[in-house]
Amino acid sequence: MQPEAADNRLIYFDNAATSWPKPAEVIEAMTHYSGRIGGSPGRSGHRRSLDAGRILLETREALAELFGIEDSLRIAFTKNATEALNIALLGLLHPGDHVITSSMEHNSVMRPLRFLETQGIQLSVVSCSGDGRLNPEDVRASIRPQTRLLVAAHASNVTGTIHPIAELGQIARDRGILFCLDAAQTAGALPIHIEKMAIDLLAFSGHKSLFGPQGTGGLYIREEVEKRLRPLMMGGTGSRSEFERQPDFMPDKYESGTPNTVGIAGLGAGVRFVLTEGVQAIRSREEMLTEQFLDGLASLKGVVVYGPPDAASRTAVVSFTIAGVSPSEAALEFDERFRILCRPGLHCAPAAHRTIGTFSQGTVRFGFGYFNKDEEISFALEAIRSLVAGD
Repeated sequence: MQPEAADNRLIYFDNAATSWPKPAEVIEAMTHYSGRIGGSPGRSGHRRSLDAGRILLETREALAELFGIEDSLRIAFTKNATEALNIALLGLLHPGDHVITSSMEHNSVMRPLRFLETQGIQLSVVSCSGDGRLNPEDVRASIRPQTRLLVAAHASNVTGTIHPIAELGQIARDRGILFCLDAAQTAGALPIHIEKMAIDLLAFSGHKSLFGPQGTGGLYIREEVEKRLRPLMMGGTGSRSEFERQPDFMPDKYESGTPNTVGIAGLGAGVRFVLTEGVQAIRSREEMLTEQFLDGLASLKGVVVYGPPDAASRTAVVSFTIAGVSPSEAALEFDERFRILCRPGLHCAPAAHRTIGTFSQGTVRFGFGYFNKDEEISFALEAIRSLVAGD
């Protein structure tokens, strides 16, 4: 029998793209800024400007606490993880440099690197296994005298496969190579500590597991690294206005133009929500949902699941295909018949889909979040059974 969505409500399984719903505190913080503050941080000396500046400071402090960063001024705000990665890659690498990455990367890493190849950068893409796992020894074997950077995602946005970040960071540190971590999928969802993981550059998104709004993110830059890192943009920073040259200190060097203060207010509230709930509690909840879903799929013939078989080795992301139904058709059915919102296709990660053998149609991706319910997982499994049966 075909399942029916309870009370005709939507089920949101697209948290790997952007988290929803947001905690009430996030909405309240953005409303408070818009209705009660409104000033531009660092651009004036009046009380509203100072209040806006305090929002930026408090958000930096919360992020520093979350990531184990001693000096919060080492965090530059960006509009997303993509901008942060572009600052790191385009600002650091020069013709003749060699960079290592994996075959599971998002286009936010691959496209800048492919562009840099045309400018004389040497690139090694280390092949991952069919379930998206990266072997650190393959990374070690790829190191050359010219290697300047290792850049890798903490976890795949396609399969959820978690990479051994601490081991990768130590390999890079031992060989004098900078390590850039793409934490778009994991900031707030998995523990991250920049010292324990030997991270030199940490790019993160604000609108996924940090529960902030879209248009927010950031880049942590280890001390001394900014001396080698060119900014993407230059302009007004609200500091050293008497000089026509870009400031050379953090975070101003990378924060030209009026910031997204209302977004950063929401981001700060989201990070404080994560700190209050606890990353491990969030992780445990999402892992349980993922395990429930994987267990349910295991009994369904005609459904192929990609990535590690256990929830402990992945984030709350599950990609799958249904025999005889294209991913785009399946996603349309999920939306129109079952009111389940998900994402089909290549997920801006063609290299990852080539690695797992799903290029060029891609997969259906369910991305679970902290606010999803057990009964939503059960309902989704019934919906998949209905598609498999051709109902």
